[in-house]
Amino acid sequence: MKIDILTLFPNMFKGPFDESIIRKAIDKNLVEINIHNLRDWTSGKHKTTDDRPFGGGKGMILMIEPIYKALKQLKSKKTKVILLSPQGKTFNQKKAKQLAKEDHLILICGHYEGVDERIRESLIDEEVSIGEYILTGGELPAMVLADSIIRLLPNVLEKEATAQESFEEVEIDGKKEKLLDYPQYTKPADFKGLKVPEVLLSGNHQKIKEYRLKKAIEKTRKKN
Repeated sequence: MKIDILTLFPNMFKGPFDESIIRKAIDKNLVEINIHNLRDWTSGKHKTTDDRPFGGGKGMILMIEPIYKALKQLKSKKTKVILLSPQGKTFNQKKAKQLAKEDHLILICGHYEGVDERIRESLIDEEVSIGEYILTGGELPAMVLADSIIRLLPNVLEKEATAQESFEEVEIDGKKEKLLDYPQYTKPADFKGLKVPEVLLSGNHQKIKEYRLKKAIEKTRKKN
């Protein structure tokens, strides 16, 4: 997979993609991530990317021209273009799985008071939000999308690591539910009187499976 990110603040991405699982995926050539400064597609010595909105109003709006030029250079027939903004559909695990099947993603980081509406109408495939709250820009959401998508790519993690985890759909009493992950424990089995449930030490895989499902259901319904 290839991921291109358009941003006004490329230095914000130093660090998150240089560590842990994402770094390993890059080193193994399982994913290619390119961070682009949107100012590289501006005209004029001031490299202007934003301006005041027609009709008046507070703040500045990202202009259509730099984004149009960037997409014209970077897009291919297999590209999906995503704008990160509060107005988008809320991102979830189902969407992460869908996007992990794409060959090429371009993530546009919104900023300031928003973007020229013609960008939404004509230049993108979809708009995504990571939650009902406001951030200073789309850089952190772009990192969230990239992280959640990359970990689902083939050979990034062991298959078992993503087969059973939070937000996976499980059929319970004839209905599908998105369960949170079950509680897990490791050594020591007894830490200052805090003990691991006996069933997990029993070696009875069927009982362990039943216990974990029960606890996952309890945790999910407690949250909801």
